[in-house]
Amino acid sequence: MSRLPIAITLILIAAGNAQAADNGVAISLVEEKCHLCHGTEGEASSAIYPRLAGQNLDYLRKQLRNFRDGLRKSDTMNEMAKGLTNEQIEALAEYFSAKPALSHRVRDKALAAVGEYIFLKGNKFSGIPSCASCHGQEGLGTDQLPRLAGQHKRYVEDQLQAFDQRVRTNDNTIMYTIASKLTELEIAGVSLYVSGISPGEQASTSK
Repeated sequence: MSRLPIAITLILIAAGNAQAADNGVAISLVEEKCHLCHGTEGEASSAIYPRLAGQNLDYLRKQLRNFRDGLRKSDTMNEMAKGLTNEQIEALAEYFSAKPALSHRVRDKALAAVGEYIFLKGNKFSGIPSCASCHGQEGLGTDQLPRLAGQHKRYVEDQLQAFDQRVRTNDNTIMYTIASKLTELEIAGVSLYVSGISPGEQASTSK
């Protein structure tokens, strides 16, 4: 028998064992630190906490490191992230990013329509660019930018207001210039609209 298939098999087994170990580390940390606020599946126990399920891997990794290192301020999260190793952060980021993303049912269609317009087209009268220009037509974000699709409306509103007030202590250079121009109606509309974007849904560009 050729040694090559045996070598490949051993590599696959080792990789599988490593992945299982990382998953075990993540589950232990979720049960110890995360589940009360973010839920065991990243669905979040309250609208004041962000949904982590389906969030972008690199973005999760960066935010956890920022909380740990004090670059993003939050009494609760700074305490939770304190002492986490890079390996533990990696395990948590992989765990939550792999969970299926969720979305909300939107009942106020008129308010959501305001948000859809701002999200897709911005507001040329106040100099607001479209949210989609950075976060994508479907609100999926990028490696460096968060997924907004399906996020809690309350949490998105809180973050936009935090950017406006310069309370958010990381990632605020660009977001301040945008959030500071948004009206309360626009903030509420955008937050509601993105909360209802379903996984894989193609946002309309006709409005």
